[in-house]
Amino acid sequence: MSDQRSGGISSGGGGGSSGESSGGGRRSAAGSGGGVVASSCCEVEGAWPRLGGALRQAGAAMERSADNLHSPSAPASSSAAVDGRQVFAAHMLAGAVAGVTEHTAMYPVDTIKTRMQALSHPGQRLHGSVINALRAVLRREGVAGLYRGVGAVAAGAGPAHALHFAVYEAAKERLGGNRAGYQWAATAGAGAVATVVNDGLMTPVDVIKQRLQVAHSPYRGLVDCTATVLRQEGVAALYRSYRTTVLMNIPFVAMHFSVYEAAKKWLLRIDAGDEEAEDRLAVQLVAGGLAGGAAAAVTTPLDVVKTRLQTEGVLAPKRYGTTAVLPVLRRIVAEEGLAAIWRGVKPRVLFNCPAAAVSWGTYESMKRLLLGDPHDADGER
Repeated sequence: MSDQRSGGISSGGGGGSSGESSGGGRRSAAGSGGGVVASSCCEVEGAWPRLGGALRQAGAAMERSADNLHSPSAPASSSAAVDGRQVFAAHMLAGAVAGVTEHTAMYPVDTIKTRMQALSHPGQRLHGSVINALRAVLRREGVAGLYRGVGAVAAGAGPAHALHFAVYEAAKERLGGNRAGYQWAATAGAGAVATVVNDGLMTPVDVIKQRLQVAHSPYRGLVDCTATVLRQEGVAALYRSYRTTVLMNIPFVAMHFSVYEAAKKWLLRIDAGDEEAEDRLAVQLVAGGLAGGAAAAVTTPLDVVKTRLQTEGVLAPKRYGTTAVLPVLRRIVAEEGLAAIWRGVKPRVLFNCPAAAVSWGTYESMKRLLLGDPHDADGER
C-alpha cells in the first residue's frame, strides 16, 4: 500500500524515480533531500502507535518536510521520496482540521436539527419549523443553548475525521479511484470503507452530544453526561445506534463522495481548457456543498431513527426495545405519521451543505499545504 501511495504522489508531485535517474548531480541532491524526508517519516512512524499524539507529531513532521521539499536548495525531484506513511499522516492531519472546522462552524444548526427530531418530555410537541425551534432555544437558553455539547464534537471530530479521510484516500488509491476519468464505483466504495472506521469513533461522541443538545437536558455538561451514561447504562449505551449510524452513513458517504467527485468533473468541464480548475477552492466548496446537501436529504429518515435511539430514555419514557432500524422506523410512522421521519430535513440540509463545503475546502487546502501543489511539480517536470 505504501508503494502505491508513494507512486501516486510521485506521478503528480515531481517525476518519480525517473526524475532522480536523469542525472548524477540531481541524484546526489535528491539523496540529500531524501535523507531529510526519511528522518521526518521516522518521526511520524514512531508516533503512530499513540493516536493522541500522532496528529501533533505528524503535523510537525509534515511542516519540516514541506519546508525541505519546497526550499530553493532542494531539487523538485526530491518530492518523489515522500514515503507512503508520511502521505497517510498528511491526509490524517488535513482530515482532522477539516472535521473540527466543519462541526464547530455549523454546530448551532445541528442543535436545531436535534431539537426537531428528539422527544424530550411527555406530551412535548416537536417544532415544525427551523425558525420556531431557533426562537424556542434563544428564548429559554440564549445563544449558549445552541452550543451545548460542542466540546464533545471538538474533542472527537479531529481523530475521527483524521482516520476517515486517510482511509478514504488509501482505499480510493487501492480501488483505482485515482485513474483517469470518473471512477464512481471506486470512489463510492472508498467512502463506504472510510465511514465504518469513522463511525466507530464518532458514534459515542454523537450520543453524548445529542443528549446535551435536547431540550431540558438533565446533564450539567460533557463530563457529567459521559459519567452518568456509563454509570447508569454502561458502554453499550454509547454504541446503541452504531448499526443505524453505519446503515445511514454508508449510503450517505458513498453518495457524498460520488457526487463530490462528479461535481468536480462537471465543474471542470465548464472551465474548459483550465487544467487546474478541479483544484480551485471555489470548485471544491461548490462541489462539497452539493454533495453534502444531496446525501443529507435522502438519508434523513435514518437520521431520525439514529437520534431517537441516541436520546432514548433521557427524559421521555418512550423506549423502542430494539436497535434495529426497520422496527423503530415502523413504530415512528405508526405513532406519529409519515412526516415524522422527515423531521429536521431542512436544518440537516442547511447543516451539511456549508459543512461539507467547509470540510472539503479545508481538507484540500491542507493537503496542498502539507504535500505541495501537484500542478507546480508537473510544471517543473
